[in-house]
Amino acid sequence: MKQLFDTVSYNCSKVVTKTYSTSFSLATKMLYKSIRSDIYNIYGFVRFADEIVDSFHDYDKEALFNRFSDDLELSLKNKISLNPILNSFQHTFHKYQIDKSLVDAFMESMRLDLHKSTYLTDDEYKAYIYGSADVVGLMCLKVFVKGDDKKYNELKDTAMALGSAFQKVNFLRDLKADFEGLDRTYFPNTDLKNLDEPSKQDIIDDIDADFEKGLSGIKKLPIEAKFGVFMAYRYYSQLLKKLKKTPALKIKDSRIRVSNPKKIELLMRSYVKYQLNLM
Repeated sequence: MKQLFDTVSYNCSKVVTKTYSTSFSLATKMLYKSIRSDIYNIYGFVRFADEIVDSFHDYDKEALFNRFSDDLELSLKNKISLNPILNSFQHTFHKYQIDKSLVDAFMESMRLDLHKSTYLTDDEYKAYIYGSADVVGLMCLKVFVKGDDKKYNELKDTAMALGSAFQKVNFLRDLKADFEGLDRTYFPNTDLKNLDEPSKQDIIDDIDADFEKGLSGIKKLPIEAKFGVFMAYRYYSQLLKKLKKTPALKIKDSRIRVSNPKKIELLMRSYVKYQLNLM
């Protein structure tokens, strides 16, 4: 029975989310149940694509990515896939009529990670972030507004800003892994071997501006999504706060993280702020 297979597929995406990201999983649990599964479905898809280009070093990553890309196209065309992650994603894709150009932009940025290691200009940097993060925010926004095009267009820019902020925090936090492990440099015009305080501050100022714009959009989200997205915002804001306190030269030698007890504390404090309308 197809319904049983679909249930297994959705559960797979949920397991992927819980296994790969405790913070995103925690934030997703704060969404209303009516939209939670679809966010798991989106996360499972983007996580698997990202894992291919970032983690499978002992295999032919390009061949794996091409196969994944081909299977993705077939799943969207046929509305089914024997890959449970793609089967769950295609369900959400069609349910909310997600723009195919968003999926294509995401896959293009992931493909760049197979070969491109340096982003020398602001245009290259912005194009990569749009494909790797902004469009993911837009896919999720489609779910949050339940396909309402008017609401989607109203919040589109703020959703992209929030996606950009999250990705830039990840870049700053993961300098060591990206630079030493994957030989990648995302920030243009920045010497990561000798990262100084002014360069670090420029990056942080840029992220702060994105966060400010993103928060204005969170306040306008439907109630089903508002607290969950606010929780993700609070988590990344806490990460940025810790990065601000870390000397520039030490950022590339360590990986800043938020402990699980701190995440629980953030959840409780965020809930209070949300209930008191102090967002």
